[in-house]
Amino acid sequence: MSPTSKYDISVSAQTRYLADQSDEEAGRYVFAYTITIRNSGDVAAQLVSRHWIITDGQNQVQEVRGLGVVGEQPRIKPGEAFEYTSGAAIATPVGTMRGAYQMVAEDGTQFDAPIPEFTLSIPRVLH
Repeated sequence: MSPTSKYDISVSAQTRYLADQSDEEAGRYVFAYTITIRNSGDVAAQLVSRHWIITDGQNQVQEVRGLGVVGEQPRIKPGEAFEYTSGAAIATPVGTMRGAYQMVAEDGTQFDAPIPEFTLSIPRVLH
């Protein structure tokens, strides 16, 4: 069995613009993102911490590190998924987010689950 199939966590994201929480004139664009973390591996794993890299349209970068997600450190069994919604604010109408979750498998192995880059964009800006 290869290590990649034993520890296989995939991450996907959906985003939406929160116009009611944004202040475009002040350069504050707020987005919600829903993350789905799926364990396609053979071993249960716990998400212990996160590292986000948030980049706005002017290449201003915010890095966010912390324990868990939305106050939880979920344990995800093989074949299961964990979903949560959170938010981010940037200074431009378009930006990106990417990063990694630091995981610990039930056998004690520590590994990173990469978060592929996704776009934050107000409606009708990108095709």
